Amino acid sequence: MKTCLILLASVLLSGCVRHLNAPDTTVPARTTEWRVEKNIVYTPPDWPQTLHADIYLPEGPGPHPAVLSVHGGGWERRSRDDMAGISETLASHGLAVMNIGYRFAPEYRFPAQLHDLQQAMHWLNDNAQRLDIDTNRMAGFGYSSGAHLVSLLGLVANQGGELDTPHGGPETTLDAVVAGGTPSDLRKFDSGKLVIQLLGGTKQAMPERYAAASPVTHITPQAPPFFLFHGSWDDLVPLDHTTDFQSALAADGVPTEMMVLSWRGHILTFLTSHQVVDDAIQFLYRQLDMTDEEPVPRAT
Repeated sequence: MKTCLILLASVLLSGCVRHLNAPDTTVPARTTEWRVEKNIVYTPPDWPQTLHADIYLPEGPGPHPAVLSVHGGGWERRSRDDMAGISETLASHGLAVMNIGYRFAPEYRFPAQLHDLQQAMHWLNDNAQRLDIDTNRMAGFGYSSGAHLVSLLGLVANQGGELDTPHGGPETTLDAVVAGGTPSDLRKFDSGKLVIQLLGGTKQAMPERYAAASPVTHITPQAPPFFLFHGSWDDLVPLDHTTDFQSALAADGVPTEMMVLSWRGHILTFLTSHQVVDDAIQFLYRQLDMTDEEPVPRAT
């Protein structure tokens, strides 16, 4: 019954999507076989918690562009299983995907989660030859708290700031970011429970930490292109997190696309995200220079 209701909602809402800055051209459909390596440890032996990832690898000639996939859950729960469907779709379009787990608050405070993503990027670089991955074409894809983390990763990588050390550097650079339901400015939450758990205190007690953990404060003209999507009825992460974020990125000359899904809250936006994944893949094709690559037909 739940699946039927989701499908019905998807049909009813399919025409209620606004896409800002969408290019006129489209990317041809591409379908390829893929395989998955499950439950791979990606953290060093001395890392505070052993973390795992599922690696989705397209068949056919490479090297393939890669996407770091990061799930949501308020920085405190859920798992990489939430991103399995999106990871499969990306892999079927010729993108290698590393779908990761990360440490949770409140046991581990920020920036522990960002450090986990940085370790994942180092692991991808260290294993690029075996996985047939092109380290010059790397992207991030996240939703909710996962979108917050991949956005931060893309903005602070190789910038030499506090969040880029000691685990960042050139190997953590992203060439494109897809972020949905993004908490882009943690100062807007006025010390909500989940943010307090993540940062370890209230906004009044630690305003600089709230600012430092907010992607919107790290925008520079060197930021990677962003594809943003958000539900118009999202009351968990209000829509202005994305609209203000997009405006700030555009003001610094960063290429952006934005999709607003009408009449959807935070959870329904994710459950019906297949409506924007095709557009996000087209964005990734353009940003990762995949538009001239020949499709690999699915085996019959």
